[in-house]
Amino acid sequence: MPENRIGHGFDVHAFGPGDHIVLGGEVIAHRQGLVAHSDGDVLIHAISDALLGAAGKGDIGRHFPDDDPKYAGAHSRMLLRRVVALLRMDGWRAVNTDATVVAQAPKISPHVEAMRANIAADLGVVAGCVNVKATTTEKLGFVGRCEGIAVHAVALIER
Repeated sequence: MPENRIGHGFDVHAFGPGDHIVLGGEVIAHRQGLVAHSDGDVLIHAISDALLGAAGKGDIGRHFPDDDPKYAGAHSRMLLRRVVALLRMDGWRAVNTDATVVAQAPKISPHVEAMRANIAADLGVVAGCVNVKATTTEKLGFVGRCEGIAVHAVALIER
């Protein structure tokens, strides 16, 4: 019988200068960008942390430090593929992931299917094993004031 583990990931980035954000590998036009060392893809960062956590391998900051110049502007999908490779070295594979994007803006729903396809391709699973949903905070807190975006994610891995 395979061994299964569940991990949880969380990430948040503040809005800053820019005209788009990257979520799930998709470029989404927006009146601001996200402040980050990499491309700021909070969705992929949270999923990466969930996978690493499930495998007991720390978090993305440990593997891809934000003070390392080689990760400046890095594409998060590339980082996710590296996380998958790290897990494979220990005999793990992703089974599924479920993520909730917490954002007042921009509107996420038109991009969800493309995000799912991107993430599924990087994880090596079918799109049906990747769920992405969005919610607002009803204008409460930093998300409600449009100061940033947060994502919660869980992932199941098996060996």
